[in-house]
Amino acid sequence: MSHETTGILVATLFLARDLAHREHLATKGLGSDARHRALGEFYEGIVDLADTLAEGYMGRFDVDLDIPLLAHGSGEDIINVLTAQVEWIRATRYDAIAREETPLHNIVDEVEMRYYHTLFKLRRLK
Repeated sequence: MSHETTGILVATLFLARDLAHREHLATKGLGSDARHRALGEFYEGIVDLADTLAEGYMGRFDVDLDIPLLAHGSGEDIINVLTAQVEWIRATRYDAIAREETPLHNIVDEVEMRYYHTLFKLRRLK
């Protein structure tokens, strides 16, 4: 378990919110309503989950998380970005939070489901 990795996990969720919000505002054309709504639901929900995860973690371990400000290049498709992020979350969750910390992993499960649900909508609803 690593407090640093947990901080990066929360920072990744904040970055996802920013990228999804920007894409939400830029959406136009055929299928834009479904895409606009899906991204809106994502960015509104992911911040609450990030906040719950950060506060729960800090409450559980009585630590202050260092949450870095992450940057991302422009131009990559939001579906590819969200897919890469959720794969990273899935691969590193037990580095960030010990397996036995099931209440915290319940939040990470909700985070993953938010990504999957949004990816379904972005890929399938036009």
